[in-house]
Amino acid sequence: MLKREFPFINPDFKKKKMKFSHGKKPYFKKIMKISDFNVWLVDGNYIRGKICEDFVNMGQPALFKFIPKNEFWIAKEANSGEENFYAHHLLIENRLMKKGMSYDKAWLIAASAEKRERMKSKLSKKLQKIKSDKKIVSNNIHKKILEKIGELRIWLVNGEAVRDKFRIDFAGGGHDKVYSFIPRNEIWIDDDLSNNERKFIIIHELKERKLMSKGRKYYDAHYVATELEDIARKKPSKVKRIMKNLS
Repeated sequence: MLKREFPFINPDFKKKKMKFSHGKKPYFKKIMKISDFNVWLVDGNYIRGKICEDFVNMGQPALFKFIPKNEFWIAKEANSGEENFYAHHLLIENRLMKKGMSYDKAWLIAASAEKRERMKSKLSKKLQKIKSDKKIVSNNIHKKILEKIGELRIWLVNGEAVRDKFRIDFAGGGHDKVYSFIPRNEIWIDDDLSNNERKFIIIHELKERKLMSKGRKYYDAHYVATELEDIARKKPSKVKRIMKNLS
């Protein structure tokens, strides 16, 4: 199996060639305080492009070492009413990791707590009343088709509804080869993402799905897809050519 550091940190950032401070990127504004932590709204697109591709919706310093020790970060594009869920998740995850628990175990416990809180939301209660998953997908998750490639459909979806109903770790995008709740021949793109960010995630999902369709394991396929995504981010002029090769 191919091995890749997680979370992946930009080598230039590791060498301290890149620095950031409040009032500059990636910071937007402080949105709350929870326990001893200041919760900051940050530019997720900038972080994925310049610092760490593995940062999606949120992060805390026990996992992402570049985040200051008294801060939690939530991506601006993920700030759609879910910030309280994220902040409490991060607090639990951080406390457990500081006690020596692995990220995977800490995440599961924090995710369980987040799920309980999400079930109290207005959207979640609405979804709980709908018994058919197919109806939820067609009426509450699907928003519009972004691309058609043969039988494959790339959908813009309601990310919050996906997290409330199916998987709270859905972030950025996903496809039918990874998530059983995604219909056959579909790729889903989270509506939290900006228009400019979507193309990079689409490239990632297309490459990952293509490799998994040929029998590659998820982690191997994810690694290769992340490398291709990184190329696209560094050289946007190649995006059209990459998309054409993946079609």
